[in-house]
Amino acid sequence: MPPAGREGVIQDGYPPPVAHELKRTLGVFDAVVVGLGAMVGAGIFTALAPAARAAGGALLAALATAALVAYCNAHSSARLAARYPSSGGTYVYGRERLGPFWGYLAGWAFVVGKTASCAAMALTVGAYLWPGQRHAVAVAAVVALTAAGYGGVQRSARVSRVIVAVVLAVLAGVVVVCLGSGAAGAGRLGGAGRGAVGLLQGAGLLFFAFAGYARITTLGEEVRDPERTIPRAVPLALGIALLVYAAVAVAALSVLGHGGLAASSAPLADAVGAAGWPAAAPVVRVGAAVAALGSLLALVLGVSRTTMAMARDGHFPRALAAVHPRYRVPHRAELAVGAVVAVLAATADLRGAIGFSSFGVLTYYAIANVSAWTLDGGVKDRAVAAVGLSGCVVLACALPPASAVSGAAVLALGALLHALRGRFRSGI
Repeated sequence: MPPAGREGVIQDGYPPPVAHELKRTLGVFDAVVVGLGAMVGAGIFTALAPAARAAGGALLAALATAALVAYCNAHSSARLAARYPSSGGTYVYGRERLGPFWGYLAGWAFVVGKTASCAAMALTVGAYLWPGQRHAVAVAAVVALTAAGYGGVQRSARVSRVIVAVVLAVLAGVVVVCLGSGAAGAGRLGGAGRGAVGLLQGAGLLFFAFAGYARITTLGEEVRDPERTIPRAVPLALGIALLVYAAVAVAALSVLGHGGLAASSAPLADAVGAAGWPAAAPVVRVGAAVAALGSLLALVLGVSRTTMAMARDGHFPRALAAVHPRYRVPHRAELAVGAVVAVLAATADLRGAIGFSSFGVLTYYAIANVSAWTLDGGVKDRAVAAVGLSGCVVLACALPPASAVSGAAVLALGALLHALRGRFRSGI
């Protein structure tokens, strides 16, 4: 007889009970699309300008630094996801490899940070489509995409395919217009940097645009043949995103320079305008809104799966661990996440939460790298985990002070709640 394990979690190589298992429908292509939908989203439309302000002429070096840290994190996450193909991502990995507290802390950092990111993405949709009614549009976007996720992850993957195709077409248009114009100049690609601190701060801000590949690992319980699919899908999605980001950054820099990019509130729309195509700016704005929708869809999927995994272990109300009998999705967790995000989108402007979200995500991946270090592997695997851990710590500390302080305070609050819960259960 196989040993009993937690509901929905693979232990000692044995699958969870079928009654609690999500439906495995995603292949490599769909998993890559889900990851791209989260990465090639609003981040590339919004992160370039603040990163240029921080890094100056070292923007491309900052992009390369962020990509290196993202690669290390992706490598560690893929190894862990193949070993533990269950919903929850690093919450599960940290719990199984390091202990319950570290898994909880990773899950807490992910859920809190990414819930704020969900609201920010929803507000981005409203700001681009109808600035005067941004909150109403944001709430409508949350409701629509929560409904899409409720119908099953396969339906969400189909929606992601459309969104990714539209966004990639818009970004390709930006690259062609900018690089093909007479305004482009290779001399604008470099320039004076702002030192190591500026480069690292720029990398930390750009990391926000890479963080979406976690959605592939948090959907591990809905991927077919996860031991093969996830290690293939994660680097594929990350590699495609890096190529797209590099092309877009070079194109925008070639016409605006780092100074013009830093001063812009809509850098890609301004880039096509500076290239002599002002009529294309509305198309870019629509593309940005569609990209934000793609990010929001992937974020809701990831946060709801982590919420479900934490509810299974009693960190959140156990009712949130329910799986829909027909669609095989964590429907209560999705509705709860959607409701919280809708309230935030209706009442707050959370664009300043990007830095806070980056801090939380970097903490999440730091725990993933430590977890991966404990796996059986060669020198290369451990070296990648060590570089990833170091990169996460350095980039988190290099973020703007307000983001780092608020992120650390929220993590401390989560740790306090965990301790109080433990005392309550022990009757102390």
